[in-house]
Amino acid sequence: MKARYLALLTAPLFSTAVLASSYTGPGAAAQISTVAAALEAADDAPVVLQGQIVRRLKGDIYEFKDVSGTIKVEIDDEDWPPQAIDDKATVKLTGEVDRDLMGREVDVEFVERVN
Repeated sequence: MKARYLALLTAPLFSTAVLASSYTGPGAAAQISTVAAALEAADDAPVVLQGQIVRRLKGDIYEFKDVSGTIKVEIDDEDWPPQAIDDKATVKLTGEVDRDLMGREVDVEFVERVN
């Protein structure tokens, strides 16, 4: 009985959906690396952006900019790095595009200070 539950709990770890999201070979979706590309991307598209967090808009929503433009990003408290970040610091944001009726923003999963 316990073995059956263990098998059910571990099955998602080996599913093709989990493995496919890490696939980087031929036919993989191109990773988005600019704000301009993120503004045109499909929902849930993976992104890695480098630039500055310009200002806090409200709550956990911030304005991010790079050389191609600006976009709203959502950064939860637990996703911030331990060092302080101001509007002049260059950061690398890893996350995914969140598309809804109001437009697009990036749901950030990891923030890294570059300089």
